[in-house]
Amino acid sequence: MISPQTIQQILSRIDITEIIGGFVKLKKRGANYLGLCPFHNEKSPSFTVSPAKEIFKCFGCGRSGNSISFLMEHEKYSYVEALKWLASKYNVEIEETESSPEVKLQQQTADSLYILNGFAQQFFTGVLLQDEEGQNIGYSYLKERGFRGDIIQKFQLGYNPAAADAFASAAMAAQYNPEIVQKSGLVVWRDGKPFDNYRGRIIFPIHNQSGKIAGFGARIIRNNDRAPKYINTPENEIYVKSRILYGSYFARQAIDKLDECLLVEGYTDVISLHQAGIENVVASGGTSLTPDQLRLIKKYTSNLTILYDGDAAGIKAAHRGMDLAFEESLQVKLVLIPNQEDPDSYVRKHGAAAFLQLISENKKDFILFQLETSLTAAADDSNRKAQLVNQIAETISRINKAEDFTRQQDYIRRSSELLKIDENGLNTLVNKFIRERVSKFENRTAASVRDKANEIASDKTDFDEELLDLLNKDEQQERAIVRSLLEFGLKSWDEEKRVADYMLQEFVDEDMMDNKTLIHILHIYKEWYQQGLEPTARNFLYQEDQQLSTLVVSIMDFPYEVSENWKTFFEGKIPTREELYKEEVQSTLTYLKLRKIRRLMDMNQKDLERAQNQEEQIMYMQTHLHLKKMEKELMGDSGTVIMKI
Repeated sequence: MISPQTIQQILSRIDITEIIGGFVKLKKRGANYLGLCPFHNEKSPSFTVSPAKEIFKCFGCGRSGNSISFLMEHEKYSYVEALKWLASKYNVEIEETESSPEVKLQQQTADSLYILNGFAQQFFTGVLLQDEEGQNIGYSYLKERGFRGDIIQKFQLGYNPAAADAFASAAMAAQYNPEIVQKSGLVVWRDGKPFDNYRGRIIFPIHNQSGKIAGFGARIIRNNDRAPKYINTPENEIYVKSRILYGSYFARQAIDKLDECLLVEGYTDVISLHQAGIENVVASGGTSLTPDQLRLIKKYTSNLTILYDGDAAGIKAAHRGMDLAFEESLQVKLVLIPNQEDPDSYVRKHGAAAFLQLISENKKDFILFQLETSLTAAADDSNRKAQLVNQIAETISRINKAEDFTRQQDYIRRSSELLKIDENGLNTLVNKFIRERVSKFENRTAASVRDKANEIASDKTDFDEELLDLLNKDEQQERAIVRSLLEFGLKSWDEEKRVADYMLQEFVDEDMMDNKTLIHILHIYKEWYQQGLEPTARNFLYQEDQQLSTLVVSIMDFPYEVSENWKTFFEGKIPTREELYKEEVQSTLTYLKLRKIRRLMDMNQKDLERAQNQEEQIMYMQTHLHLKKMEKELMGDSGTVIMKI
């Protein structure tokens, strides 16, 4: 874990316009900066960055956040990865909190492997572009395959010489640890001597989500029946094959923008499509898709289109791992490349436009494709058809999230038509598979249901219909309380106390607010303040809890800004919110107090209507008069007029 001291150093150096300006062209407009939103296509700029509040907001698509959430959204980093990116940018040395010797050793090994892989990539690329053997064999092979020089450099392709120890000698001369060199898979030791593992091969660096090189793929060039066509890095501290998709680092922004991920099998498929301008593509390496790979795709999009060869092997490869894709709520389509071609050969032969047309015209829903091909294979065999019914029902049962209910029912309807069986019967079978799977995780599911029930129960209110009409306004007033505390809490209220002292003293009844998350923010603020800290919005903006951070961003939103024209065309000084902060604080507190009184009056009225005797009626009437008096006093003190909207 990164130490709190390091995090504070990073946050103290953040300049949001500098960070976002590295990805978006920004122009100054008033106190803010404006640019074209990187998260959706737009011609007129609506993406606004506020240096003062350290937040951004797009008024076109509604996305908002801070510097860290921008990196997480735009670059698809985790919170820790975003912090490390910022630390590197601002030259902040990362200190880790105390961890076990085993964890420290694992982290040191991982760091060493990344450094070694970076060295290896530079070595292999240097050989490919500058060495005579690399140019005559490796580079000429890539050019024969139709790869341009800029694409070769983009993917950092390389070549390992045919000599037994060309890279090993370079690594030893650079004094890399022999154990790390062997663990990387680049070198093997025989009879106490190091030998290159990828000699005479084209090298494909494999990048992780941060752009670091986690491993390599190596393709043989010369014909050798005994040698495997491809060799990949063995699994180690940084290379876990089930968690990596080749090309995802280069494809992540295109996938996000186009809201579709194209999945192919090989390295050259990815590179050829990128060269043709089709960049939303990743490769699985021909293996079954894993849950981690599918979740990686889900970070960018819910739409997965699989592109495989149209032969039997391609169809079989497409079937693997699909049940897992449905569990991740991915919308899976399939395109089979015709005429025994792969994406690489097809796009080189026919061009990008024809390739994209092939995809758009031949996308098939995966479940229905699976059903149609299996039905053809089953023919009139009743046993095989019965197995198919169970197989399809089991697959459909994995689409069991609440938001996918309509989609599941549509599959049941369409599948029953193709299978020529009763729709209700198939629905019953699907539910049977769901129940069986649920029963395996009964304890976990039961706990989840209890938690959800408690959450729903805690959110119940005593609103009647009239008060529900004011819910949206109430929510804004609750947000205003938090915004006032975050913005003005450290300002003076009077000679003896700050705004925070006054507000926390006045705000003693949590029933005054309904939004539990806002109450949670107030609790955190109070805890920090009582510890002697001086909290501001900044402390919340960069929380690792992204739900909390996002809420604070929305609270600190800047929908309005005083126009410079006021200074030009109108005389006199325009009071700012900062100058009227006491009035704003008092107004928000008064509103919540009045709302609390109104709710008590409504509850009291209902009790009055249910009174069993005259004594109870008198008591409730006296309560009503007391509440009315409190309401009148509050309105008189603040000059507030209560009216229905």
